[in-house]
Amino acid sequence: MIQDIKIGGNIKTGRAAMEVKEISRELKKPFDVSKVKSKPKGNMHLHHINARDVMFRLDAVVGPLNWQDSYEEVLGRVICTLKVRIGDEWISKADGAGDTKIEGEKGGISDAFKRAGVKWGIGRYLYYLNGAKELPSWADPASGKWTDELADRI
Repeated sequence: MIQDIKIGGNIKTGRAAMEVKEISRELKKPFDVSKVKSKPKGNMHLHHINARDVMFRLDAVVGPLNWQDSYEEVLGRVICTLKVRIGDEWISKADGAGDTKIEGEKGGISDAFKRAGVKWGIGRYLYYLNGAKELPSWADPASGKWTDELADRI
């Protein structure tokens, strides 16, 4: 049974609801482990991906003409609004970041873009690693342990 999904105040039913669920699952899929970088922070390890990986994922799942990003500065922070076209509707999600120590303003723009991508599910699974140094097997697409059920919960 296909569940109805509410987007932007409108209810998507049937095929449109299925399309939204499929897009969401595809965006949430884990990246090849070679794309995931780790950096130590105290007793933890923070895992992250490159902004280009987010771009490539969006291109692969929705197509290069069906997403767009824009930026604004709010109280010294860069806010990225990431829009995805689903059907005939543009849906926006936004997040922000400050400048980074390594690349300054450019790093802040990249971080804001990646964080907005997480709102769409891209790389969101990396937040569930609890600071572990090694990626668990379910986070490795080659293991075959990633499932639609996992994607629906993350």
